[in-house]
Amino acid sequence: MGELPVDINIQEPRWDQSTFMGRARHFFTVTDPRNLLLSGAQLEASRNIVQNYRAGVVTPGITEDQLWRAKYVYDSAFHPDTGEKVVLIGRMSAQVPMNMTITGCMLTFYRKTPTVVFWQWVNQSFNAIVNYSNRSGDAPITVRQLGTAYVSATTGAVATALGLKSLTKHLPPLVGRFVPFAAVAAANCINIPLMRQRELQVGIPVTDEAGQRLGYSVTAAKQGIFQVVISRICMAIPAMAIPPLIMDTLEKKDFLKRRPWLGAPLQVGLVGFCLVFATPLCCALFPQKSSIHVSKLEPELRAQIHEQNPSVEVVYYNKGL
Repeated sequence: MGELPVDINIQEPRWDQSTFMGRARHFFTVTDPRNLLLSGAQLEASRNIVQNYRAGVVTPGITEDQLWRAKYVYDSAFHPDTGEKVVLIGRMSAQVPMNMTITGCMLTFYRKTPTVVFWQWVNQSFNAIVNYSNRSGDAPITVRQLGTAYVSATTGAVATALGLKSLTKHLPPLVGRFVPFAAVAAANCINIPLMRQRELQVGIPVTDEAGQRLGYSVTAAKQGIFQVVISRICMAIPAMAIPPLIMDTLEKKDFLKRRPWLGAPLQVGLVGFCLVFATPLCCALFPQKSSIHVSKLEPELRAQIHEQNPSVEVVYYNKGL
């Protein structure tokens, strides 16, 4: 068997990202919870394989499948722009197990104000970590900015949940079960822009098709953040809309009436089943490497690109997750 060629493009995902199915296969691999079980040594080994290959050095004896596996292990743990190792619970591979637990508890303990406050706080704290860990660009954010964004986002989410809970107090119990979803949807609109406010201030890197950086764009940041908000809300719909309907029916049956302790684990299991599919499929709604026409960029950046690269009509950016 000959040595692996050095012209495999591992800068891009393995599957065609212009199609939904290609993006879905990509994100099923990226969000695989089994990546969380990899040791630090395995992550470093994958990083070395990827970085060496990008530098034109092929690891002896490696196959193409092993190269792609190393690329996806690397992508699952390291930020694409900064190269920093992402904190464990901030990785996309942690989305299913973490959200399964948190969402299941939000849907189970939705009746009392203290538990609503606690689980909304836990959820938004987790979201803040995920949003920061998967931000776009490499512009630094200060501890003060990070703290302000976290407090504002968490306060907004808790206030939204409590406000909706009071509004539904006199409505049928089934309506109350959907308060957590409404709160999460509203909170995503608050949390994601706040945790990524630095991008809205200084912009995110935009490149040409070859990956050559052309400048920073706030317009691209707005478009990317909007796409992430839509994806996150859609991601929550199956996990927060289907289990309440099932549980509302099951709790009227004798089986659960005699075994009320089964309610929470059953709810968590239903949420987990939904998230296994909803997480990668909703991440795939928009390309990770999104594009925007030069004519839609800020006038200064547009003029700069036309002056330096007059043939460039479309630029690309990492939208974040």
